[in-house]
Amino acid sequence: MSGLNAHLAPQGRYFGTAVRIDQLRERSALRNAVLQNCGAVTPEIDLKWAALEWNRGAYNFQPVDELIGMASESGIAVHGHTLLWGQSVPPWAMEHMAANPGDWSIISAYMQAVLSHFGGRIGRWDLLNEVVDTAESDSLRRNIFYKTFGPDYVERALAEARQHAPQAKFLINEYSLEYDNPVDAARRVAVLRLLERLKRAGLPFDGLGVQAHLDLTKGRVKRSTIKPFLEAAADLGLEIFVSELDIQEADLSVPKAVRDRKVSDEVRRYLDIVLEVPAVKGITSWGLSDGLSWLNSDEYRRRDVKGAATSSNRGLPFDNDMRPKELYYAMNTAFSEARIG
Repeated sequence: MSGLNAHLAPQGRYFGTAVRIDQLRERSALRNAVLQNCGAVTPEIDLKWAALEWNRGAYNFQPVDELIGMASESGIAVHGHTLLWGQSVPPWAMEHMAANPGDWSIISAYMQAVLSHFGGRIGRWDLLNEVVDTAESDSLRRNIFYKTFGPDYVERALAEARQHAPQAKFLINEYSLEYDNPVDAARRVAVLRLLERLKRAGLPFDGLGVQAHLDLTKGRVKRSTIKPFLEAAADLGLEIFVSELDIQEADLSVPKAVRDRKVSDEVRRYLDIVLEVPAVKGITSWGLSDGLSWLNSDEYRRRDVKGAATSSNRGLPFDNDMRPKELYYAMNTAFSEARIG
């Protein structure tokens, strides 16, 4: 059977995954699975500001340079994640912005250094990550960028990035947009309003990243919820990328076969919906192996999920030993049977 990307490539789409170069170096089975199944990779942590420039002016580009070298040898693209995210700002930058409100030069210098270094080797970026908060009157998260530069930091960031990388594609990447509940519904409205405002202003950006951290505790995804939202974004002339696909289980105490069926059914249901939308150009899972999933990190497992004390989440296509699970085969079938329109 062909790898996952082979089914999407003829549609002008790709399958990708989030990776860490140190794990690819150390785990040959993981590296082989990436090379066999992926048309793109996303650096899981090494392109975030706190990883790139922990000390001011001392950039650590080596991990991503190594990843790009490995990927390019196999014709795999690298997706840039992420330039500006309020939860990954180095302490020195937090202190500087707090002490110097309005000093945009810190953002300009950072973007110029990063975008100039990678140039055309990274052609698509999550420029702004998780900027929406529906609890606020203007639906913008009160992160360090908002507090330092005001609500128009979004527009300034888009213009700044375009100046340094005129040929790149820039995305706004958001989460909790999938389910039929008041929270997700409000977030869909807020995201569309932001996209519409930016487009009316003529801002230079190209697409929307939909994280798609699916969650079985929220019920089932619905076509009537997801498809109109994606089509509204597409009507603005935007490309859409499913950027961080995985799934949180609701009950880890039942037999694995039952759990795997629930996981694969929900992901298949989701993929069947999104792949009907021509503007959806890529599907990226947030990792390939359960053993490396953030959903099984110590911090996340403290959340109240039934059975979490004795079992691990099975929300990615390969198990801890890099054996393909039922989810892998469900994704394979969804990709091969996708019908655009």
